Amino acid sequence: MAPTKVLTGARVVLPTGTVDDARVTVEGTRIAATEPGTSVSPPPPGEAAGTVDLRGHWVVPGFVDIHNHGGGGASFAAGTAEDVLQGVRTHLRHGTTTVVASAVTGDLDFLARHAGMLAELAQQGDIAGIHFEGPFISPCRKGAHDETLLRDPDPAEVRKLIDAAHGHARMMTLATELPGGLDSVRLLVEHGVIAAVGHTDATYEQTVAAVDAGATVATHLFNAMPPLGHRAPGPIAALLEDERVTVELINDGTHLHPAALQFAFHHAGRDRVAFITDAMDAAGFGDGRYMLGPLEVEVAAGVARLVEGNSIAGSTLTLDRAFKRAVTVDGLPVEDVVAAVSANPARLLGLSDRIGSLEPGKDADLVVLDDAFELVGVMRKGEWAVAPQLV
Repeated sequence: MAPTKVLTGARVVLPTGTVDDARVTVEGTRIAATEPGTSVSPPPPGEAAGTVDLRGHWVVPGFVDIHNHGGGGASFAAGTAEDVLQGVRTHLRHGTTTVVASAVTGDLDFLARHAGMLAELAQQGDIAGIHFEGPFISPCRKGAHDETLLRDPDPAEVRKLIDAAHGHARMMTLATELPGGLDSVRLLVEHGVIAAVGHTDATYEQTVAAVDAGATVATHLFNAMPPLGHRAPGPIAALLEDERVTVELINDGTHLHPAALQFAFHHAGRDRVAFITDAMDAAGFGDGRYMLGPLEVEVAAGVARLVEGNSIAGSTLTLDRAFKRAVTVDGLPVEDVVAAVSANPARLLGLSDRIGSLEPGKDADLVVLDDAFELVGVMRKGEWAVAPQLV
C-alpha cells in the first residue's frame, strides 16, 4: 500500500473557496481529506516521513486540457503512440494531469486509423479521449487547416470517426452552418460526444440553431470565427449569451487581447469558461520548424505561424503559463482561474466525480504553485511527477 502523503500549510483552493494554512492528505491514488488550519499541529504518527510543508504556496487541482495537439516536440495529431506519450509527459510537467488529444484536418481514412491508436491510449488512461478538430470546418475560417482536405459535415462520415474512436471520442469541432451541420450535431449528441462550434463563418441565427440542436462548446472563442458586430453579432454573441455553452479561451497573450478575455469572463461567468492550450509540438520544446498535420509551421519567439500564409497555427502554451497570466496580468481571482483550468473542463468531460477539485475520494491530481504563481510541484494519482524542491 502506498504511503500516506500529507501536504500542510498551503493555501488550498476548494470548490467552496480558498482555505489558508490547510492540510491535504493523500492515501494511495486518492485524496483522503482536506482540512483547514492544521499545519501548526504535528502530523499523526506514521505520517511524518511523507509530510511536505508548503507554507507560502498554493495547492490547486490538476489542470484539465480539452484541446491540445501536442508538445515536447511530439504530435498528438499525427505521431506514434510514443510521440503522444511524450507530449502527455511534457504537459504533465506543466501541471496538466488530464489531457484530451486533438486531431487536425486530414484524410478521413487516416483520421480513422489514427483515432484507433489514440483510443488504445485512452483505454489505458494515458489520455482522456479524442477531440476531432476538422475536417468538417469552414474554408472561410480554416486557420491552420489544409483547405484541400476540408469537407461538409456528412453525418455518415462523422459516424465513421465516432466509431473509429471506440467510445473515446470526446468532442468534435464543426462549422455547423455547412450542409449537414445540424444533423451532425444531433448525431454527436446522440452518441455522447460534445459538439463544438468552431472554425465557423456562421451568423448569429445559425449559431443559435446549432446550440438548440445540442452544441455546447465554443472552440477557442473569438479565433477562427467572424468578429462581434453591432448589426451582425455573429457566433460570438450567440455563444456567450447561452448558459448551455462553455467557451474555450487561449490565454497566451497572442490569441486574445486581455480586454477580450475579460469580456468573455464577464458575459459567460466563471462557470462557463475553459482555458485550453491548443498547443502544437513546440509547446515545452522551443522555436523552429514543425508540422501541424500536413502544413509546415514556423515557431519564433514562442508564436506558431504557418510558413505559407502566416496564420496563427495553434500555440506553444502550457496551462501553468495560462494560469499565471490570468492572475498576474489579467487580474482574475485565483478561484475563477481554477474553475477555468480544472473544474469546468472536468465537468464538461463528465469526469467531475474523479477530477477537477481537491475533494476527498477524488484522484490525487494537484499542482503546487509558489507565491508568484510559478509551478513547483505536480502530483498525478498520488505520485509526484514534479516533486517540490523547497528551501
